[in-house]
Amino acid sequence: MAATKTVPQLPKSHNSLTPRHGVVTLFGYGIQVRVDRGHLLLKDGIGADHRYVRLPRIDHGLRRLVCIGSDGIVSLAALRWLADQDAAFTILERNGKVLVVTGPVRPSDAKLRRAQALAHSSGAALRIARELIRQKLTAQEEVARHKLLDSATADAIAQFGAELPTADSITTIRLIESQSARAYWSAWRTLPINFPRKDESRLPAHWRTFGARISPLTGSPRLAANPPNAMLNYLYALLESEARLAAASLGLDVGLGVLHVDTTARDSLACDLMEPVRAQIDSYLIDWVTRQPLRREWFFEQRDGNCRLMGSFAARLSETAPAWGRAVAPVAEWVARAFWSTIRKPDTPFATRLTQANKREAKGKACLPPSTPPQPQNVCLGCGKAVAKGSTHCATCSVGISRERMLEIAWRGRVVAHEPRASARRRETKRRHDLALRNWSLSDQPDWLTDEMYAHQIQPRLRDASLSEIASAIGVSILYASDIRRGRRRPHPRHWQALAQLVGLPPGGAH
Repeated sequence: MAATKTVPQLPKSHNSLTPRHGVVTLFGYGIQVRVDRGHLLLKDGIGADHRYVRLPRIDHGLRRLVCIGSDGIVSLAALRWLADQDAAFTILERNGKVLVVTGPVRPSDAKLRRAQALAHSSGAALRIARELIRQKLTAQEEVARHKLLDSATADAIAQFGAELPTADSITTIRLIESQSARAYWSAWRTLPINFPRKDESRLPAHWRTFGARISPLTGSPRLAANPPNAMLNYLYALLESEARLAAASLGLDVGLGVLHVDTTARDSLACDLMEPVRAQIDSYLIDWVTRQPLRREWFFEQRDGNCRLMGSFAARLSETAPAWGRAVAPVAEWVARAFWSTIRKPDTPFATRLTQANKREAKGKACLPPSTPPQPQNVCLGCGKAVAKGSTHCATCSVGISRERMLEIAWRGRVVAHEPRASARRRETKRRHDLALRNWSLSDQPDWLTDEMYAHQIQPRLRDASLSEIASAIGVSILYASDIRRGRRRPHPRHWQALAQLVGLPPGGAH
């Protein structure tokens, strides 16, 4: 069934299909990835809307090609073109499942893989599992303490982490990790999820908070029931694809894990490498949903309640893939080095292909800076339109917001004006002005300070004076000073001489 106009899949600038942050994401129906005269041709789209680009071998900027869905064709020549350009190719589902991952071909190291296969008997598996979970719990503790502001949960995670050094089996480590995860995700339940005000009437109740990490549809995180969990699943899928690429680049077998048990439908080592980096994705999501609202049109709900990502929004999330690749690279190299250390006499030193740590250390250079994923686009809190960085509302919504804010300020002002302290200040001001009136006499006024002198010489010159100067000169409020300068009010004659001095009128008046 073709997508209707009420469910837009492509962004307004959909005709441009160029790498953003090194990533191109294809989605829709009839995806094409092929080579023509040395150029990589990419095409996708939905219905009558299509995107198309032709990339040369030089200066193309492509590092990741992500396809969402499996409706289309990919030629063998295109896969060879991507391999020659050291670009990775990934096929993902919107529900967070990784279908295909392929990257630059690296030679396989038989000794390293044999050491990986014997890791449980050599003791390397226990050491690796303990370190991976230690890093994961440390990062989750930071998220709970500084992002979720839940010190009790953070302390509980720290206590579980303190048990890791004495864990003498991988089964015990798995138990510690599962108990910590239960406490960690319980702190997420009440995390509010914000949407623009215009979308609130169309939101299911369970979309307004993060809720449980376990989906009611599957009893596992798969098939998320609300937007934040759907986003996490997709971001974790990107991380899994990057972990696969990292393990393959180092010559490891992505299916032979140490912490995750062997299954026929999972690359266990890739799941192991993901563990220390998951909290970075969690922190990225928390920063997003607490600072920016999500838009209803980024998601759709299937008939069974499964929440899915729209293609354009999934493409935006795919732009974070290089950041997760940089984050998982040192983890993968550390694990590979741990396997390598069990070889009695390795022929060559371990090669750090991902981070180039050996070359940097030899040249005395600093380590790579931490990965920073692209920040989400600012959207209006009222209607969800894109707005400039630092803005919270678009030009249209800001008018109504300003009106509501002024009404609220006026209401607060009326409340404050009736407080005893404000009444006492008004009585004191009135007493002071009444005393000044009793002590003032018309005979004390200079003869030249007449009504005509004030109207034609003093008042026009007040336009060049600031409101604070006028208010200080005669002891009135800024609002009253504004009315005097605009000519809406005429001050008492006893103030005319002070105002004449303020505007620089010489004694005796202007000549």
